[in-house]
Amino acid sequence: MWLTTPLGFFSAVQKPNTDHLTVRSRVRADLDRLRDHVCPELGPTITGAGTDYPYRAACSHEAWATALAAMARDIDYGNFKATVAQRQGYGRARVYGRVWEQLLALEQEEAR
Repeated sequence: MWLTTPLGFFSAVQKPNTDHLTVRSRVRADLDRLRDHVCPELGPTITGAGTDYPYRAACSHEAWATALAAMARDIDYGNFKATVAQRQGYGRARVYGRVWEQLLALEQEEAR
């Protein structure tokens, strides 16, 4: 699962032979915000232990589900990119905007 939020960008997966989730990020502070705001059960951040994300931490499926529900309840904005710019800066909002533009290809492909 990829999740782009005002707290940060996360990739959550269950690695083979584990019973927990690994939540990965490209920015250490994103995991810190996740832990501080909605997922106190998230384990310590591990640096450089993976192949494609420099930061990762573990939590249970239940802790992740609770965090997702909390993020859903926290939606209080009418414009996602503007909120990201306000909370994380314009640089992050520009990156998210480029992702949005790339995903537009899905809509264009469907129209063909």
